[in-house]
Amino acid sequence: MFKIVTPERMRAIEAAADASGITYDQLMQNAGKAAADRALAILKNIPDPRVIVLVGPGNNGGDGLVAGLLIAQANPRADVRFYLLKDRPADDPYTQVAQQAQLFIATAENDYDKRLLKNMVASSDILIDALFGIGVRLPLRDEVAKVLRAVNQIINERHNARPKNIMLNPGKTGQIPRPTRLYVLAIDCPSGLDCDTGAVDKNVIPADETITFIAAKPGQFLFPGAAMVGQLTIADAGIPSDFKEFAIDLDSIVDSDWIYNSLPKRNLDANKGTFGKALIIGGSANYVGAPGLSAQTAYRSGAGLVAVAAPRPIASVLAPQMLETTWLMLPESVVITNDALPLILANLSLYDALLVGPGMGRDEKTREFFLALLQQIGKTPLVLDADALNILSEIDHWWEELPENTIITPHPGEMARLTGLSTAKVQANRWALAAEKAAAWNVHLVLKGAHTIIASTQGHRAVLPFKNDALATAGTGDVLAGLIVGLLAQGMTPLEAALVGGYIHGLAGEIATQKQSSRSVMAGDVLSAIGVALKELEL
Repeated sequence: MFKIVTPERMRAIEAAADASGITYDQLMQNAGKAAADRALAILKNIPDPRVIVLVGPGNNGGDGLVAGLLIAQANPRADVRFYLLKDRPADDPYTQVAQQAQLFIATAENDYDKRLLKNMVASSDILIDALFGIGVRLPLRDEVAKVLRAVNQIINERHNARPKNIMLNPGKTGQIPRPTRLYVLAIDCPSGLDCDTGAVDKNVIPADETITFIAAKPGQFLFPGAAMVGQLTIADAGIPSDFKEFAIDLDSIVDSDWIYNSLPKRNLDANKGTFGKALIIGGSANYVGAPGLSAQTAYRSGAGLVAVAAPRPIASVLAPQMLETTWLMLPESVVITNDALPLILANLSLYDALLVGPGMGRDEKTREFFLALLQQIGKTPLVLDADALNILSEIDHWWEELPENTIITPHPGEMARLTGLSTAKVQANRWALAAEKAAAWNVHLVLKGAHTIIASTQGHRAVLPFKNDALATAGTGDVLAGLIVGLLAQGMTPLEAALVGGYIHGLAGEIATQKQSSRSVMAGDVLSAIGVALKELEL
């Protein structure tokens, strides 16, 4: 996993690296090369690419200068132009090289009405934003604000441009294509984003992609700033991942290599018992499909056997559609009641992991059953989701009722009920709240949402790299819970199962949106994409 560090810590790491012999100049050259490599990859299909580099006065501007010079060097057909916020020092080696190479250089102070800047942005294929890095102070004023406003004006005009002759039926051939969008690549952080807090200036430049160095920054995952980052790429810039200065940083971003290496191993001589057995308890009259989504997903995770304990009328509806699932037919009722407890407890030892909550409902009889079950689960690895969480939220000191190492998977509304806070306050304090409450409640907490946060019982946090509106639809939480319980059944630790399940779920959401608009994605589409997501990880 990659580390997440604050800007203050990052400056300390860079200073320590410089003292150890990895100089600031080397860091700048490495960062510039990483940015240039990304830009060249983006531009590879454009025969005569036009590039504008916005250059700030500090080290971030130096990164941009290096990137622009390397692009021009690697592709002689590229038209690379620099726009400086302020004149760089006369002895700046990179501006000297740019001048010697006869590359175009303009300065904001000499572009009073910003007409030149607007023309440069309007005529470019890619804009490299190297105005400010991690040290920005908001709000931005004066010349800086004018530059950002001018850039955003042209970006918006290009992105919002529509052909004058609109076809009434866009499915027919011959439609006039939309104008080419300008691709914005931000170096370290989009200009106008506070990399510490996620706050943004009103003139922030939204990026299609941000390339950050050495480690990720908190503000890249905190909204509203996270919406400005686009795709996030992390480059090491020459500081090794085992550099001792990283040791005190506890927060991480989950990456695909770590997920691949953590996946349960598959032996060719295995049987269904090898890969574990999961039991899912849920379902009620109003939420028939929820336990079915979880069960099918648990199978997709690789579990050897999945059973559903549901009221007989609910199970009778689901069973014909789920031929692989086994069933504990609970007593005849439209909700789960205490009458179900003896059957479940008699069979519980047959299963390696338990999920309670999908579609369970909040009937008073169900509440009584659930609280009685918690007292007798023992050491069976446990995931609680949906109505199990809603029932808990109605109980004082509810966390004292949970077995050790329980995983809970609240969405922001459920988290609000569990904490007694408003949903808005939960969303505004996701980062701190996840760590604080996971430790206080002694649970592994999966706080769902854009950039889902997974916090351990020790308060360590990991964030997932996905922000996808396709997952903001009913049933996707049941899919996630099914993934986690399926991985638990295969022998993963609770924290590993939460991390790996969350990542696969997010990746499946991304894959589902590649096939259709995110507007039309349903939970079943995410479920169907899980196999593809696992295949991608295994390649």
